[in-house]
Parts: sequence; C-alpha cells; structure tokens
Amino acid sequence: MRRKDNLTTEFSFTLPRGLIDDRQRVNRQGVMRLATAKDEIIVQQDPHVRENPAYGVLIMLSRVITRLGSYTSVTPDLLENLQILDIAFLREYYNQINQQGEAKIPTQCPHCNTQFAVKLELAGES
Repeated sequence: MRRKDNLTTEFSFTLPRGLIDDRQRVNRQGVMRLATAKDEIIVQQDPHVRENPAYGVLIMLSRVITRLGSYTSVTPDLLENLQILDIAFLREYYNQINQQGEAKIPTQCPHCNTQFAVKLELAGES
C-alpha cells in the first residue's frame, strides 16, 4: 500500500491587532490558502495595480485570505482598513507559507564574511 502525502493548502493565522467591524468586534483570526499562478496573473492584470503597483499586495492578500474573523469574503477595500502592523504580518505570513514554511534569508557575517542562511520567523514566533 502506497502512503499518500497530504498537501496542506490552508493555514490559520492570528493578526497582531485585528480589524474592527461595524459591531465593534475585533477580527483577528483568519485563514490563508496557498497562492496559485492564476492569482499572480490576475493581480498583474488588475487596473488598480497598473496605476499603483503597491496595491498589488492588497489584491493578492484578498485573493488568498479565505476568512478573516466574521468575514468570509475578504476584499482589497476591507484590507485597506487594517493597520500597517497587520499588513506587514500578512505579507510575512504569505511569504512563509508559499515558501514551504522554511523561508531562509541568505546573509553574511559582517566580521568574518562567512555566508549562511537565517530562517525567517514571524514576529512573535519562538
């Protein structure tokens, strides 16, 4: 019998601050799925991104976040209301899960010039 490998495609997260909704509830828990090539293509074709390339981050995040607290539909307009800390967290989280959870940054020791890789960890992880 062959062992079947399971591919995890959705990952839970908790925002540092959260999004306050109309009822004054803080929405911090969410789910993000892995990005696809289609997501990348759609972001590049979006007219908002052509006007302002920085907006691509919000469009991509809105495509891959499947739930944010009580919101089951996440739009770029909704994400515009997040604080910068939360956007930075989501960008790091997106990069981490789409790089198999082992994002390593090449670096060099300033004293001996030895090159090595440092594992990227989300703020607050230990």
